[in-house]
Amino acid sequence: MGPCGALGLGLLLAAVCGAAAELHSLRYVHTAMTDPGPRLPWFVDVGYVDRELFVLYNSTGRRYVPGTEWMAANTDQQYWYGQTQIGQGNERSVEVSLNTLQERYNQTGGSHTLQLMYGCDILEDGTIPGYHQTAYDGRDFIAFDKGTMTFTAAVPEAVTTKRKWEEGGVAERSKSYLEETCVEGLRRYVEYGKAELGRRERPEVRVSGKEADGILTLSCRAHGFYPRPIAVSWLKDGAVRGQDAQSGGIVPNGDGTYHTWVTIDAQPGDGDKYQCRVEHASLPQPGLYSWEPPQPNLVPIVAGVAVAIVAIAIVVGVGFIIYRRHAGKKGKGYNIAPGSNPAI
Repeated sequence: MGPCGALGLGLLLAAVCGAAAELHSLRYVHTAMTDPGPRLPWFVDVGYVDRELFVLYNSTGRRYVPGTEWMAANTDQQYWYGQTQIGQGNERSVEVSLNTLQERYNQTGGSHTLQLMYGCDILEDGTIPGYHQTAYDGRDFIAFDKGTMTFTAAVPEAVTTKRKWEEGGVAERSKSYLEETCVEGLRRYVEYGKAELGRRERPEVRVSGKEADGILTLSCRAHGFYPRPIAVSWLKDGAVRGQDAQSGGIVPNGDGTYHTWVTIDAQPGDGDKYQCRVEHASLPQPGLYSWEPPQPNLVPIVAGVAVAIVAIAIVVGVGFIIYRRHAGKKGKGYNIAPGSNPAI
């Protein structure tokens, strides 16, 4: 298996991940379903360059189409005709494979899914790993190791496929594709989209806290970053607390950037022991962000004191005026009792 780990239910996520030292990546993902749902295609084929969806095909339209403006601007009708022929060939092949697997597993009905991911990377150290992995019904089925030129059967039902592919020259063709055709295509597509793929948008990071039922939940949100890869983690006293944190995944924004969030539960009073660390291509070094508990709001108190002072001033002023008026009327029965406040 490649650095993305096992396929299983996470194949679509694995298809857009790569090694930490990766410069560029190309992935294609085929998904075939026996029961896709009303008005949905049973077969979908998508391609990613540096995690950006750049081409797509499905069994309804039966045509490869561009997924980005830079792909449409740099290709002609002949290119899309050729890609469409490949897509239709993949569709027929996957249909046969899906039927074969149902027979092999002795399945006569129900909903079943076949997924295939393949592609290549260009790493910083110059190495070019390749991937060719298949999953069925959410479980690893078979994977290609181009270093040993062999296929690994993850389940007994895949042994027949392993033998068939190794004896039929599939290993040689897969190795040639991954080391030559795939890499040439990746370099060409990166050149097409260099203006978009090379841009960097710094994440806006906000840390918040909420206390309820004796638990302080700290949340670290990173918003508006590009490209997609980002690492957000919580530290306690400088040590990573990965197992205690919960991630919301990386979600696209409407403007082409991404956002994500990671939360962790802490004891009230321990908030100052935690820091959120954010690593992204747009940052020269990882950023550390701390939670700052809200300070008591002194504005209402100050405002109340000010109002009270004004009220007292008014009372004193009015009393002084009344006193002066009454003081001028001595001898006429308007005496002020010593030590008493005048009535308002």
